[in-house]
Amino acid sequence: MDNQPQPQILSRTDGATIAYHRVEGKSPGVMFLTGFKSDMTGGKALALEDFCRQTGRAFLRFDYTGHGQSSGEFEAGTIGAWTADAVSVLDVVADGPQVLVGSSMGGWIMLLTALARPDRIAGLLGIAAASDFTEDLIWNAFTDEQRTAMETDGFVDIPNCYEDQEPYRISHELVVEGRQHLLLDREIPLDVPVRLIHGMLDEDVPWPTSQRIAERLRSEDVETTFVKCGDHRLSEPHDLDRLCRVLAGLLEKVDSRSQSAA
Repeated sequence: MDNQPQPQILSRTDGATIAYHRVEGKSPGVMFLTGFKSDMTGGKALALEDFCRQTGRAFLRFDYTGHGQSSGEFEAGTIGAWTADAVSVLDVVADGPQVLVGSSMGGWIMLLTALARPDRIAGLLGIAAASDFTEDLIWNAFTDEQRTAMETDGFVDIPNCYEDQEPYRISHELVVEGRQHLLLDREIPLDVPVRLIHGMLDEDVPWPTSQRIAERLRSEDVETTFVKCGDHRLSEPHDLDRLCRVLAGLLEKVDSRSQSAA
């Protein structure tokens, strides 16, 4: 967006640079994790930033490597690499406990980040969370011809259901490496409050994925909102209003837990 301020840059020792925007405010902060081939200038990220500014809450959004204004090539990315990006931002840029908000692939990265740094995580909010999508929604959906092409060529281009977007290029490495991070075949050992929102007309990530995540989470404080006429993006004004309401309720719960523990 042309009217957006220039991002700050996190420079890593491996030479990668991660672009981010940070808003100072009270703790726990809110950290937004974007979706596959998305970036931090989307409607949900900006709506959450506005909400946090209005409520005095710290907020952080960033681009994974190969996305947006960060360095790297998208096709070289993997679930493990993008999780490492999120953990780096959490470790170096974020202060104190965080409520992670993950959209689509960001919902999977959210869970992996929380597992990597459980002591830093106060709560989780997934929007059409796409845990295990490389296996369940890509590899398992491929035809024999697509699997052969991927193993021969190293990638497959699949259509994007949004007319304004280019096809997705899915690399063989993305699928193979993703198998190291699958979560839905066992308990997810997280105990923080979790909120999940999923549209029932989602053509990219079927809504039962959020139901499976809820079932696998060890936490007893998990609430799932299914939006009967909601699509994958959930970016209409009423969707963004709902998102901010759910986040407000989650933050209220997190704040009350923190006060009880003090």
